[in-house]
Amino acid sequence: MVAQNQFVTDSSQGSAEISSLVQSQRSFFASGQTRSIDFRLEKLKLLKSAILQSQAQIVQAVQADLGRPEFEAYFEIASLAEINLAIKQLKKWSKAKKITSSIEQFPSLAWIEPQPLGIVLIIAPWNYPFQLTISPLIGAIAAGNCAIIKPSEYAPITSKVIAKMIQDCFDREYVAVVEGDVSVSQNLLAEKFDHIFFTGGSNVGRIVMKAAAEHLTPVTLELGGKSPCIVDSEANLEVAAKRITWGKFINAGQTCVAPDYLLVDRKVKAQLLVLVQKYITTFYGADPHNSTNYGRIINQKHLQRLTSFLENGKIICGGQFNLEERYLSPTILDQVNWSDPVMQEEIFGPILPVVEYDNLNQAISWINERPKPLALYFFSKNPNKIRQVLDETSSGGVCINDVVMHLAVTGLPFGGVGESGIGSYHGKASFDTFSHYRSILKKAFWLDLDWRYAPYKLSQLKLIKWLVSR
Repeated sequence: MVAQNQFVTDSSQGSAEISSLVQSQRSFFASGQTRSIDFRLEKLKLLKSAILQSQAQIVQAVQADLGRPEFEAYFEIASLAEINLAIKQLKKWSKAKKITSSIEQFPSLAWIEPQPLGIVLIIAPWNYPFQLTISPLIGAIAAGNCAIIKPSEYAPITSKVIAKMIQDCFDREYVAVVEGDVSVSQNLLAEKFDHIFFTGGSNVGRIVMKAAAEHLTPVTLELGGKSPCIVDSEANLEVAAKRITWGKFINAGQTCVAPDYLLVDRKVKAQLLVLVQKYITTFYGADPHNSTNYGRIINQKHLQRLTSFLENGKIICGGQFNLEERYLSPTILDQVNWSDPVMQEEIFGPILPVVEYDNLNQAISWINERPKPLALYFFSKNPNKIRQVLDETSSGGVCINDVVMHLAVTGLPFGGVGESGIGSYHGKASFDTFSHYRSILKKAFWLDLDWRYAPYKLSQLKLIKWLVSR
């Protein structure tokens, strides 16, 4: 019988329950069941079936939590592509890799084989509350681990859907959902896990990493930062404006890889801004407040943070908001300074600040003076400039002449660098993240030369000199 996932409110009781849960998962993992490839495939197929059966509830929950249009709510179901790939490739990913051993090891065999880590903790965010919970879980299951999932309390309806779906799919000693507030997260982080996978902001990421350090637990941190979008004078401005507008304002700007700010060549700035405004109207109508294609901000606190950014710079379009309805219109903010609050922290909302540059070197220099972003976008037809941007900047990922869509390529590992994150996932990278690649050397008994044993002779010294210098 599967136990109910409870919403823990009392921190002391929560701590005892969580400790018991972790211990029960350790016992189950020790049984060895999760190591079986057939077991993993069975569970992946079960999860896939559950998602397919729960699509309507998932979409409705995301719409309720974030006010998303139905089309954008279906982005959450993109986890199915991850499951399909894992099911198709798992046997290949799990195979040992032979390594050629050196002559002094003869006769021997050497290989590397992936092992599950054990018990993993997945702490999920609220902006894509289903997809960013399930995608790492797929990697954890594929790699043969047990998992405890902590959905975001800021998306409570989606959290309940996840909890019920996981409860119906899996025994709690294998995969469990723990719902609750920050005290529950603290209780979870006090436990020893074999890996922690966190998606969220950099401030909380530091807390997670500090807690993990107490147990020397490895972490994957999927954070964020200010992802720049450079528009060159040689770009196709019409296409660039359409793609930038879409990528910035989907989910009302609450996307970790949304273009955070525009760096646009002075010569084409005016034309580009006219086109962005055109596409805002094309996508959301004359009044986005009435559009069924435009989402809402997660909560009033977040909206208040966003509206404070409008106190600096010049609003070119947008700027309207309604606190009760958690609405903020798509907004372009010109004449901003690097010292303005909107340029100091990740926006995570539908505000697009614009900074103009005179030459590409200047734009690259500004990017490199700041923390490394999760994503970088560059629009240009010039191959030399494209190569220059790739060579002279550092970021988690890059899209050339598009935004956001690199996430949709399951073969591309997704993750940050520096302050934008540690580690990566998606596709095989997810399997790798939740695996330990153990190196193995197997020696034969039938030959045992004395070249390494004391007492050492001059001939052995000559041999070791040759071995290390060849």
